[in-house]
Amino acid sequence: HVQLVESGGGSVQAGGSLRLSCAVSGYTVSMYCMGWFRQAPEKEREGVATIDSDGRTSYADFVKGRFRISQDNAKNTLYLQMNSLKPEDTAVYFCVRDPFQVVSYWGQGTQVTVS
Repeated sequence: HVQLVESGGGSVQAGGSLRLSCAVSGYTVSMYCMGWFRQAPEKEREGVATIDSDGRTSYADFVKGRFRISQDNAKNTLYLQMNSLKPEDTAVYFCVRDPFQVVSYWGQGTQVTVS
């Protein structure tokens, strides 16, 4: 069955970096549109970055130039490299397959705290 498991979250000071990972099982990550979303306390969930099956990437304006989405097909894993982190990046980050489809698959989330 489809499973997405995020890891790599944690606490970091402003200006620091983290790399989130999303280990995928049950399908081949490169065959689907994948994305990272986040949700901060008392805020709506928002898209951060996506990568489609052709490898084309897209970023929210608030992370452009700081975050990079990528995938390792051999490891069947999705990544989000986050640099120059800001306190407003504090949120739970979710990995998702087919984020814009009626049926999508979400991981359980990983907490990122920037102070």
